[in-house]
Amino acid sequence: MAEQTQTHPAAQDEVVRIAQELIRIDTQNWGDNRANPERPAADYIQRLFAEVGLESVIEESAPGRANLVARIPGSDRSAPALVVHGHTDVVPAAAEDWSVDPFAGEIRDGMLWGRGAVDMKDMDAMIIANVRAMMREDIVPRRDLIIAFFADEEAGSTYGSRYMVEHHPELFAGATEAISEVGGYSVEVRGQRIYLVQTAEKGIEWVKLVAHGTAGHGSQVNRDNPVVTLAAAIARIGAHEWPVELPRATQDLLRGVAELTGIDFAPENYQALLDELGSVQKFVGATFATSANPTVLDAGYKHNVIPGTAEALVDCRTLPGRSEDALLTLKELAGENVDVVPLLSGIALETPFEGSLVNQMIAALKAEDPGADVMPYALSGGTDNKQLARLGITGYGFAPLRLPAELDFPAMFHGVDERVPLDALDFGTRVLGRFMREA
Repeated sequence: MAEQTQTHPAAQDEVVRIAQELIRIDTQNWGDNRANPERPAADYIQRLFAEVGLESVIEESAPGRANLVARIPGSDRSAPALVVHGHTDVVPAAAEDWSVDPFAGEIRDGMLWGRGAVDMKDMDAMIIANVRAMMREDIVPRRDLIIAFFADEEAGSTYGSRYMVEHHPELFAGATEAISEVGGYSVEVRGQRIYLVQTAEKGIEWVKLVAHGTAGHGSQVNRDNPVVTLAAAIARIGAHEWPVELPRATQDLLRGVAELTGIDFAPENYQALLDELGSVQKFVGATFATSANPTVLDAGYKHNVIPGTAEALVDCRTLPGRSEDALLTLKELAGENVDVVPLLSGIALETPFEGSLVNQMIAALKAEDPGADVMPYALSGGTDNKQLARLGITGYGFAPLRLPAELDFPAMFHGVDERVPLDALDFGTRVLGRFMREA
């Protein structure tokens, strides 16, 4: 492995600029193929790779919906490949709600602000910066690295990783493991810094409720009003108490918190243990049970007309092994005259916090922050690792960031005034670079 010299800029010298440029490429994604195309972002990444001699391919699933993949050969040709991936789309941002232009990539108060600053153009930039540094310095990783940037993650991955897995699986040949977003970040528990590696994530069952009834005049008595039927179904779903069943990663994390705090690991203390995690409990607490939240309502077209149908969307997130049970429960709660129509399904993921790749994550973090602890956790949301799992690839969340204790990190995801500390980017780039070379 070649030693780094001062001839070329280090990865951390480029990461902020690259993250800024990515944020300035507006890739908002509203879903249903209504998005600002990811192609400009893919083209930008391809140019940055070409500058250092790395070839990449861009595959479009629909006009402008671009996915990029490159492969860096490793020194151990017998070792399976590792996928290092990100997504280039972002959720929409209403500029009038922000303190800054969400697509300006502004630096203020030691932080980089903008839509995608944490979800996930920061990680994209860390990957790109490290790839460029490795290519410039002729650093050969131990195993093949498959570098991928997907479209459409924020709307279910139909035009991104799902498309690539179904139409271009050859680009991931030989890969057995992957890393991506929402893991490797820090939280403090009573002054002790802990980095949380994501080893599990809940499944996704997005469904549409369709209530049927009898259309008529709004002034008449109507005992078969689909709006009323739908409202009752939504109320039942919203009020339902799903059984508490902690995934293994959530149990392991809370046991670790218990050891640090002296609080017994017991069901009656779960909330107390969660409270020790500060704002991160927003992620962890949602993994205690399956959840189902109605999110969109659509019914009627005129004030004095009772419609014949009424619809709602429900975002259901399932615990590992509970997707089928969850759909049956939703059908029971919806009741008669309400169809439950599946729209999108994604499996829950769960893997042990052990093995050589996990050990390399721990080693890379401790090399930069020796006094820290590293623990597993389960994510309440989902990532593109769901699609790669269909190819037999085990995915982890490892986008390392050393964060200030006062930052409400979960609120940055899809939130107003999304931002990431510059020194966290510097730290994460160093950790990720070490990991990519040695994993």
